[in-house]
Amino acid sequence: MESNQEATRLRIYISNTDKFRHSLLSETLVFAARRYGLAGATVIRGSMGYGSSSVVHTTKFWEITDKLPVVVELVDEAPKIDRFLKGIRPWFDKIPTGCMITAEKVEIVLFKQGVKRKFFEL
Repeated sequence: MESNQEATRLRIYISNTDKFRHSLLSETLVFAARRYGLAGATVIRGSMGYGSSSVVHTTKFWEITDKLPVVVELVDEAPKIDRFLKGIRPWFDKIPTGCMITAEKVEIVLFKQGVKRKFFEL
């Protein structure tokens, strides 16, 4: 990706307790994005929210389950996002909980790659 380039932002709204094949769905999505070669992925944990069930989940009150909203956000070139979405879309038919996926065009204002740190130099 480059600065001043048009891209697509994919947002996946789920819960921090959602699972796919015995793993957290948010983690599974991040590792899948990496395998698909996407530029990056971010998991954002919300402190309060509700979905299609209209049940409000919050950190304000003590609850037996720590069920909170999570957004997995990915930005990359449209063809890469489309390919990724086609690959993961069937997963959401298999999970019993509600979710939402959105996509929108964005402009990359700045894209700067970091330098991988070397832990061992010989």
